[in-house]
Formats: sequence, C-alpha cells, structure tokens
Amino acid sequence: MADLVIRNATIVDGTGAAPATGDVVIDDGVITASGPDAASGEVGRREIDADGRLLTPGFIDIHTHFDGQVTWDPVVAPSSLHGVTTLVMGNCGVGFAPAAPDKHAWLISLLEGVEDIPGAALAEGLTWDWETFPEYLDSVEAKPHTVDLATHLPHAALRTYVMGERGADHTAEPTEGELEQMARATIEALQAGAVGFTTSRTEIHRTSTGENIGTLTASDVELLAIARAMAQAGLGVTQLISDCYQSPDDDYAQAELDLLEQFARVSERPLSFTMQQAYHSPERWRFQMDWVDRMVDGGLEVRAQVASRPIGVLLGLQATANPFLFCASFAELAALPLDERVAALRDPERKRRILTEHAEIAAGLEPGIFAQIMCGFDVLFRLSDPVDYELNTDRAIAAEARAAGVEPIEFVYDLLLERDGEQLIYLPLFNFAHGDFDDIESMITSPNTLYGLSDAGAHCGAICDGSMTTSSLTVWARDRRDGPQLPIEQIVHGHTLRNARYFNWDDRGVVAPGFRADVNLIDFDALACHAPTIVNDLPAGGRRLMQTASGYDLTVKSGVVTFEGGEHTGEVPGRLLRGPQPAVGSR
Repeated sequence: MADLVIRNATIVDGTGAAPATGDVVIDDGVITASGPDAASGEVGRREIDADGRLLTPGFIDIHTHFDGQVTWDPVVAPSSLHGVTTLVMGNCGVGFAPAAPDKHAWLISLLEGVEDIPGAALAEGLTWDWETFPEYLDSVEAKPHTVDLATHLPHAALRTYVMGERGADHTAEPTEGELEQMARATIEALQAGAVGFTTSRTEIHRTSTGENIGTLTASDVELLAIARAMAQAGLGVTQLISDCYQSPDDDYAQAELDLLEQFARVSERPLSFTMQQAYHSPERWRFQMDWVDRMVDGGLEVRAQVASRPIGVLLGLQATANPFLFCASFAELAALPLDERVAALRDPERKRRILTEHAEIAAGLEPGIFAQIMCGFDVLFRLSDPVDYELNTDRAIAAEARAAGVEPIEFVYDLLLERDGEQLIYLPLFNFAHGDFDDIESMITSPNTLYGLSDAGAHCGAICDGSMTTSSLTVWARDRRDGPQLPIEQIVHGHTLRNARYFNWDDRGVVAPGFRADVNLIDFDALACHAPTIVNDLPAGGRRLMQTASGYDLTVKSGVVTFEGGEHTGEVPGRLLRGPQPAVGSR
C-alpha cells in the first residue's frame, strides 16, 4: 500500500514537457509511479482525486536570506506558503557563519543594514551555538523545518572571521597568511556541505550604521585565492551581486565582468550573479546577458539570476519607507501607535504642513531611489487583494489621481490612510524601466538564466517577493493582459529542474519515478497572492511583511503533507542539504 495516491491530475513535471493528465504514487518519501494510469491497481493510505488540478514539483528558491530565521522558525514562511520545498540561504555574501564570539553584534548590524532584518529580533532569536561554518550547519540541521535548506559560505562573514575588525573595511587588504586562512575555511565549509560561496560588490549593501560591506572592493588577489580553494575542493557554486547591473560606466561594467570570468575559470565551478534592470541604466542588463551567452558558448557554466516580476518595494505607514518619510511634520508622529498616527494624519492642518514640506524636499531631489519613493507617481501602484502583479502605467497612481481630479501626492496621502493605515503602495524599483514587462519576458525566457532574487526572509519592512513562485504562474501562464502568455511548463521548469540542475541536486525538481516526493497540488483557477500585511511575530516583537496565497490544495515535502488548503499541518520533514544531492536510488 502506497502512502499517497493522487489521481487525475494535470501533471507539469518540471522538465519543460507539456502538461499531461495522469496519476502520481508516493511511498516512503519517493515518487514510485507517475503518468497515465500510473495508479491503476494501486491503493493508498490516502487517496486524492485531483480532478484536473495542476501537479508540479515543489519549487526551489535559490536566493533567500533566512539564515537567522531558520534558527528559531520551523515553518520558514512566507516561502513555504508559496509552494517552495527547497531553499538556499547565505546569498549576497552575508550570513551568520563563521562568527567569532566578538563579532556577533557586527554581523547583526550587517544583516540589519543590508537586508532590513530587525536587529532586536536577530539579537534575541539567534542562538549562536556555533562559531565555524561547519558548526552552523550542524546547528541548522538539528532543528526541524517544513522545507529542505541549503546554505552558501558568505564572504563578509568569512572576511571578518579571518581578518577581525579589518575585515569590515573594504579598503583593507588581507595578508598572505589571512588569504591562506580564507582558503582553508572555504575548503572546510564546502567539504562540510556549503553549497557554494557568495560575495557582494554593491554600494547598496551597508551596515545599519552606514558603512560599506567589507567585500565591496575585494581585490582579484583575494577573490582568486578563494576561487583556487573551490577548484581544490571541486565543490560548490558561486553567487554574487555587483553594481555592474546598474552602472552607466562601460569600463567599470566590463572590468567587473572580466573579474567574474577570471573567477569562473580559476574556480572551475558554476557562477551566477544578480541581473536586474535599473531605471537609470535600462539597457545594462542586455550587456550582461550578451556576456553570459558568450561565456556559455565558450564552455563556462555562468548564469544570470533574474526575477520573474519587478523587484517591488512596499511603501506604507508601517513599512520601512513611504513618500513622507523625510517630512518633519510626519516624522513627529513616527513613534506613535498606528491608530494614533492615523488620527493625527487625518487632521487637515497636519496634512497641509506635510504636503508643503514634501513639495520643498521634492524640488531639490536628484534622480534616484529617494526621488522614486517620494515622487514616482507614474510607477507607484495601489496594492490590491489579490495582488495584480502585472503592472502598467495606465493603472498607476498618477492615472488614478488624474481620474479623480486631484494632485498625485494628495491622492497618495489619502490612500495611505485607507484600511486604518494598513494600505500599502507598490513601487517597482527594478525591472520596470520601460513601463512594461517585455524586458522581464526576455530575461526569463533566456536559456542561460536562473529564476531567483526573491530575497525571502529579508527586507522585512520593504520587500515581500517570496511569493514570486506563485505570481510567476498567475502572471505569465494565466492572467497576462499586456503581452503573450508563456507556457506553464516553461515557468514551472524555471522554478524547479533548472535550479536543481545548477546545484547538482539530482534527486528533485521532477515529477517522475525515483525522484524525491516534493510536489504541489494547485487549483490553478483559484491561485492568487494575497496582499502582504505587517505582522509582529519575529523575536522581540520584530515586524515583517507576511504574504499568504490561495490555491495551494497540498504541498508535499518528501512524501509528507506539510500544507493543506494553505494551512500548516504541523509536519516538519525538511532537512539540511549538504552539497550535491545524488539521485534517490544511488544513495
């Protein structure tokens, strides 16, 4: 008798093959049969008539920042609420291991600044029952979770562990002895189960006190020492973010790509990097993509990590940012409870003062992110429920304000007071430079990209893109209005087998006999992302954005139902993945 039999599903198997009606049989954590009439003669301890619902592999999110959260949270939401059954942490060079005992506060400051994770929550929630990276893996492995977890070795943590205070200074050069220590620690981490090495080369990444991340200008000598260590270990992938994607400087962009090529050649390991579209450099991503294609044609396993929707910053009275953040008459209210703040903001005189201050500040703003947050009305959108992630400037707040006959800034002011101050506004910060999704379509249909950049677990008060797996299906394969739909099998493939192959995980990402039984059963017509809300469920009452979904009938992890009808069943079958994963039958 099998553990679970699902009959009459529309199977999108993860390989890119067209959907097909069939059955799936699961026993002892493994898919034992799938396809037309695969369950004929089978009896399951639990049987489900899928009645045509979609059945996909569990989704694989390769770009998260749950490094702290997994030490206290077994559910790992919001990712687990959106069909994710495997995720990767330690991205962008930041994380909590290795960690010298006197560097705990600095690492918390780094993650608080770079990833907008409340420092008080990290200070209370982190157990710090590790120092070395292998000890961190052991700590994560000892705790049960709803999903499988894997993690990279983060460069910023490694650098400060080896170099001490100097490692936090990006202008400091490691000594020869320190380079040897970094190389040994890299090999140790990879052999213990790190899935790769990550680093950051962007000005955006700063500590909570404003200092640049220590890896910003790491020299080729330092990086290639680590690359040689990876080659010696013969393990791991590399993930990084560089300002290359947003720089208008051709020479700088080419120099960064030349360094990436050196690293990939010396390490002899796969490499991926962030590729997104900035408003002020809207074609730079094409420069990057052309380079990736040339590298692949030349035999290097290089990929661009892309998002399947704009990277969306959420603005609101409870969020990290809103258009009035720098107005003195607004700042006076910042410490008030939400209900008192809303009441004060509804006062006509307060509104008049804030709008006047806003106009004065806006008049002196240079182009950039602050100008977008304060005045980007053509690319600000009301956040609906369910969220409509296919954006078009015809539906922006500027268009709504024109239709209402009011100034956009006044419209925004009143909008933020709706729902008793809980209304959020969506700002597509990247991937919307031309006001449509055509460039995103080009990114996600390239054979040399990986679906990533959700940043789930981070940007707790500003970004909630852990739902990208869900919106990929609804936007591209069902609801597309302003362009062609994409085949659902292509979207599912991008979130499953393609990511699994990159990490040499041969046991997942496909609905087929012999693969791990990680699957989603989805009511495609009902699939939806609900509007994110602010919750205070982190340690020390820390806030974060939380987003739920409708339409996931079941999520199954290693044969165990972890979510049913969107609710956690209490099961926590997830485990730590150490390095490559062989096919189930070859274990």
